[in-house]
Amino acid sequence: MSAESILAELRSKADPKAVEGMARFGISSKNTLGLSIPTLRAMAKKVGKDHRLALTLWKSGVHEARILAAFVDDPAMVTESQMERWVSDFDSWDVCDLCCSGLFDRTRFAYPKATEWSKREREFVKRAGYALMAALAVHDKEAPDEAFLDFFPAIESGSTDSRNFVKKAVNWALRQIGKRNSRLNMEAQKLARSIAKIDSASARWIASDALRELSSDSVKKKLRRSS
Repeated sequence: MSAESILAELRSKADPKAVEGMARFGISSKNTLGLSIPTLRAMAKKVGKDHRLALTLWKSGVHEARILAAFVDDPAMVTESQMERWVSDFDSWDVCDLCCSGLFDRTRFAYPKATEWSKREREFVKRAGYALMAALAVHDKEAPDEAFLDFFPAIESGSTDSRNFVKKAVNWALRQIGKRNSRLNMEAQKLARSIAKIDSASARWIASDALRELSSDSVKKKLRRSS
């Protein structure tokens, strides 16, 4: 399928009322058509992997086309410069998270970019750093514990950022790392207790929320089953 035909199909499915509903959940309304993620995933399955198509869809600036671009791109063909271009365009948490958890985390640049972006000041670039950490914790089953322990300084540093989209991503990264295995669970709880002592409302929220989940019976049971 051509980019033009895909964009035409996306626009034909536009739902202005859905856009209004998405806005209530903090999703940008700019160039947004109101299509659901299942609809976009079905389109991506039909299209298949196509790196050049993904680049063209991204350039359209259409919200859903950018999500679709992340779904159809080939991680092996993604370059570092492409990741920098795309992350600089992030203007909504859903595009950020879906790119990070469906494409960027499968590239060879994922680990260094997670740390690098977490140190940037722009809100959605910084969020992308932590979203990448969370995605890697879930998807990279073979990574050693040390790869995630290396993220701890960035998580602690980011815990004082009071911006909603950042602090939630910091919390997300900490919780996902702590659910990988028993050792990381213990280390993540230790980090959370350290963060709780920081004189910052966002840090205290991140710590308490993470500790609540990481020490829960459901997580303990899951870790026992997987050990």
